[in-house]
Amino acid sequence: ENCLETMAKMPDNFIDLTVTSPPYDNLREYKGFSFPFEDIAKELYRVTKDGGVVVWVVGDATKDGCESLTSFKQAIYFVEQCGFKLHDTMIYEKETLPLTHRRYEQHFEYMFILVKGKLKTFNGLMEKSIHFGQSKVSAQNSASLNEKGSKQGGKLGKVMTIKEYKLRGNIWEYETGLNGHSKDGIAFKHPAIFPEKLAQEHIHTWSNEGDIVYDCFGGSGTTAKMAHLQKRQWILSEISKEYVGIAEKRIAPYLAQTSLF
Repeated sequence: ENCLETMAKMPDNFIDLTVTSPPYDNLREYKGFSFPFEDIAKELYRVTKDGGVVVWVVGDATKDGCESLTSFKQAIYFVEQCGFKLHDTMIYEKETLPLTHRRYEQHFEYMFILVKGKLKTFNGLMEKSIHFGQSKVSAQNSASLNEKGSKQGGKLGKVMTIKEYKLRGNIWEYETGLNGHSKDGIAFKHPAIFPEKLAQEHIHTWSNEGDIVYDCFGGSGTTAKMAHLQKRQWILSEISKEYVGIAEKRIAPYLAQTSLF
C-alpha cells in the first residue's frame, strides 16, 4: 500500500526511527506511482515520537550539466514546513562506475538526520585512532595580541594522550554490488537498494532494542531485515506488489530463524 495509507493508521508519536531512501528526480514516477513528498514529510513528522529520528538518504540527478537540488529542497521543507531539526548532514560515500563527462565522478549521497524535538537516542559508533598513544596539546586559550603583535595573557592548553578509540566522523563509506550492498541475491531485483550495513549502523545509532523502526519506501526490505536482526520491531510500506514480493522472500528466512517478540 501507499505509505500515506500506512501512516494514516498510526497514532501520533508512534515511530522511534525511520530509515529510508525515497525515489527522487528521474525515479519520481515509481513503477507508475507518483511520489507526493510534501504529504509524506508532514505525516512522518506526525508519527515520529518526540526525540525520534528520520534518516533520509537522497541524492540529486544531473540534467544539462546542472544538479537538481532536490536533496536540499527536501531538507529545507522538513525543517521549515514540518518542524524537524536538521541534526546532521551525513555523507554516504559509495563506489561508482567511471563515466566520461565534464565533471568529477559522483561518489556520494546525502543522509539527512532529522530529529523531532530533542534527540532521544545516540549510540555512537567508534573507530580505532591511528594516533593512539601519542600526545597532543590542545589549542591555546585566552590568547590576545598587544599593539606590537605579540601574544599576551595566553596560556597553553592541556597535554592529552590520544585514546585508542574515537567517535566516527559523519562520512560513511560502503562497498557496493554483490556482497557489498547485500549477500541476498534476490535484493538486486530492486533497482535502487542501499547497503545493509548503512541501515544496520543507523538503526544501531538512533534506536534501542524493542524500538519501532519504519521504512516508508520499503523496496527490497533492507531496513526491515536489519531492524529484525538487531531486535527492533519494524514496519515496512511498499506500494509496488512486485517489490513487496521481493521483500517477503528476502525477509522470510530471517523470520524463520528467530522469534524476537
